[in-house]
Amino acid sequence: MASYREQGPTRERIVRSRRIIRTGPTRFPLGRPGRARYGLPVELRQLEAFVAVANELHFGRAAEQLHVAPATLSELIRRLERELGAPLFTRTTRRVALTSAGAELLARSKVILEEITAARAAVRRVADGEAGTVRLGITPPVAPVLAPHLTGRFAVQAPHVAVEVQRLWLPVLTEALLSGRIDVAITCGLIPAPEGTANEVFCAEPLLVGLRPEHRLAGQPSVGMSDLAHDVLGTTPADLFPAWALGQRQALEAASIAPPSADLADTDLAATRWADQPGVDWILLIPSLATAHTRTVVLPVEPPLLMPFTLQWNPSRAHTAAVARFVHAVLTAELPDGWRTLPDHLRHRGER
Repeated sequence: MASYREQGPTRERIVRSRRIIRTGPTRFPLGRPGRARYGLPVELRQLEAFVAVANELHFGRAAEQLHVAPATLSELIRRLERELGAPLFTRTTRRVALTSAGAELLARSKVILEEITAARAAVRRVADGEAGTVRLGITPPVAPVLAPHLTGRFAVQAPHVAVEVQRLWLPVLTEALLSGRIDVAITCGLIPAPEGTANEVFCAEPLLVGLRPEHRLAGQPSVGMSDLAHDVLGTTPADLFPAWALGQRQALEAASIAPPSADLADTDLAATRWADQPGVDWILLIPSLATAHTRTVVLPVEPPLLMPFTLQWNPSRAHTAAVARFVHAVLTAELPDGWRTLPDHLRHRGER
């Protein structure tokens, strides 16, 4: 037989074959010498059982409420009393009543169970994408119209999801996505998709040109890009607004022209003061940047050209289901007036 002996100045205990021989007031749990039963953790189901009995003051009704056998319920309460070291109920054949210790525990148990219920609901909302945070990175051309439109619509669909918008520049935007500092990126133009990321070219704005009022083509309803192939184009410096500069370069490549160009001195994204710069004949615009122009003749391009916008995200690193929900919402969203869906938009096939 295994044996355990503990000696002290006032008491002696000998434990044999999982039975306890007591010579003093301290008790050890069966088979676990050296640890007081009062130190055992209280289980959630014990608190639930206690609250049910305390509310009903009747073991039978409480057992029915919890869908357990009365004997099981009684054992849960007995274990809780042993582990807390105090009686919680007084019991007679006719009534059950709370002790003062039971009344104290009841108030605290209700708070604990309410917090656990709230925590369960909160976790479920996050798991289902109904709550959480989406960190959205955008380049400046996305800020005036597209970002407010998309986040506003998403707020209606998912009011408990917070969308934190950060304005970033290329290539920092992609670096932030790869490092996990943002969850979703949206920019104008076509950008590479690093390994592990997904690119969705989902929408576009029509390309426009801005002319001086005295320009030879200013009176026409539209302008062919080839008609401006020899006029000086004012371009955004790549180190100032790299995403917009990239989109402009890609538009010129799509039009198969390489006009003479000069960096714009205007440091505003919309370049509303471009006409103050001598030697510049025209600029490229999109509708979301053209609204601030009051001294520029803004004309559509014929045949039409589009400035694409790309959503980029990393599905494997999405830290909440809310991120995937936001991406789906963007790729199915109705777009602002004048915007076009592109093939990666999930409703693109419905457009003519």
